[in-house]
Formats: sequence, C-alpha cells, structure tokens
Amino acid sequence: MARSGEDAAGVRGAAIALIPMLVALGVAALLVLLVGENPIEAFQLILKGSLGSSAKLSDTIMVWVPLTLAAAGLVVTFAAGLWNIGVEGQIALGAIGAALIAREVAAPPIVLVPLTLIFGVLFGIIWALFAGALKTYGKVNEIFGGLGLDFVATGLTIYLIIGPWARPGIASTSGTEPFPEDAWLPALGDTRFSPLAVGLTIAAVIGVWILMRGTRYGLKLKAVGANSHSSYLLGIPTSRYMLGAFAICGALAGLAGAIQATGFHYKLVPSSSGGYGFLGILVVLLAGFRAAWVAPISAFFAIVAVGSISLTLRLDVDSALGAVLT
Repeated sequence: MARSGEDAAGVRGAAIALIPMLVALGVAALLVLLVGENPIEAFQLILKGSLGSSAKLSDTIMVWVPLTLAAAGLVVTFAAGLWNIGVEGQIALGAIGAALIAREVAAPPIVLVPLTLIFGVLFGIIWALFAGALKTYGKVNEIFGGLGLDFVATGLTIYLIIGPWARPGIASTSGTEPFPEDAWLPALGDTRFSPLAVGLTIAAVIGVWILMRGTRYGLKLKAVGANSHSSYLLGIPTSRYMLGAFAICGALAGLAGAIQATGFHYKLVPSSSGGYGFLGILVVLLAGFRAAWVAPISAFFAIVAVGSISLTLRLDVDSALGAVLT
C-alpha cells in the first residue's frame, strides 16, 4: 500500500516537472509560427545544434554541469526555507577562487587542478556564509542580502579583470589572460567535455539526494524550513542549520564557478556565473524541490541554451527566442 502511494507520488512529480516544459514547447511552436518558420524544423535545429556533434554535445554537457550544481545546492537551501538568491555571487566567487590559484600557483596539473576546484569551493562557501550571517545574525532577508552580494561579486570580478589581473597593454573587460594549460580541467580530445566535472556533478546530485532523503540532518533541515520557531523550541539549533544549508549550497555553487573558469572559459570573465544561479532557481521549482529531478530538467535547459544558437544561424530567427523559450 505504501509502495503504491510512493509510485503515485512519483507519477505526480513527473507530471509537475514535465507539463510546464511541454506547455513551453507549445508556446515556442506558436512563436516560431508567428515569425513564419516551421516549428518542427526549429526544434530539430535546437536538437542538432546541441547534440549533433561531439563538440556541440560537449558544450551542452558543460552547460549542464554548472546549472545542475547550482540547482542541487539550491535544493538544500530551499529545504531550509531559504531563498538563496545570492547563488549567482557564490558562483562568481568560485570562479575568482579558481582564477587566483590558476594565475598565481605554479604546479603540475595533478596538483593544480584539484587546488583550483578546492579554492573555488572555499570561496563559494565564504560568500554564502556572508549571506547566511546577514540572515541569521543581522536579520536581513536572504533575498535582499543575496542580491546585494551578487552585485558586490560582479563588481569585484570586473575590478580584478580591469585592475590587478588586467591583460598587459589592453584595456578590456572581456576577461583576463587565459590560464596556463596546466590549470585547465582535463578534457577529451579537442572538446570541452571534462569527465572530472561530470563525475563531480553526478556525485553532488547523489549526495544531495541522500542528504535530503536518508539522513537525520536532512530531516532537521526540512523541519527548520517548515517552521523555524517550532524547530528551535524542539531543540534544533536553527541558526546553525541555516548556516549549514548556505555553506552546502555555496560549496556547490563555488565548484560550478571553478569549473566555468577552468573548464569552459579558461579565464576569468565578467559573467562567470552565466545566469545559472537564477536559472537554477527555476529548475528547482520545476523539480518540486526534489534532487532526483534536478539533473534531467537541467539537461532540458542546457539543450535549449546551446541549441537555440542554431535558430539564429540557420533560420535567421532572433536569438532572443531561445531566452523566451527558457
């Protein structure tokens, strides 16, 4: 009986996740018709543009990686009743942490690559704890605190790019000098596909799923999210659990930023977060706050993001259509 109830809940969860995407595809088809193009051809181009070659598939996977990491972290903060809007800044700080090591440390790849990822995680945690401290000790709503820290992170990134880490003789905000190749994430062939990045992402999703489904810590996090005052009266240190949720999300967001910097851009760029933090919020909402659905829904958005470029190149459709579909 209990098993059938779980199955029914799973079916409902699938419907919650899939119906909005199907509706979005229907709306997108109408938009394509309005601009005088064939929707079927447009969707075929999106699939071909994102999955049609090893290079395109690798780019799609490397978009999926930071989006999935950000969304997995947000599952934890949402469970604790926290709207961690500052996840964008935490991704940016992760990229800065990785860039610091990639630029300033000389070491073989077997040392340098893990070090860049570790510092990305640490910088993400620190930035998330700033937002957590504002929430728990300063009584600042995490939405306002997080947004403020997002602006600070963006400003800090631009300052580093045009200031201490500026390219010699060039006044440009496009990014720093490329990192030494020893600091790049190992990739397959001439593609950006990094098995290490994918493996870490899968491990993160599984870890969050286990945390929220099968541990006492996850159960207490949910209790704090459901009613923090009652949880406190029952003996749960709510401030500590909120800070812990921020730290876990910051760690995964910082890892996403480090992977962006060392496995996709190979340098620090102004928009290192890529909007994946905000999009991750949408992914988690569509997933119904369940870690198990984060990866496939993120894959849908990654396919749209990469494949929609083909609409502009092949159908002469405005590139904004991809953003509209998202």
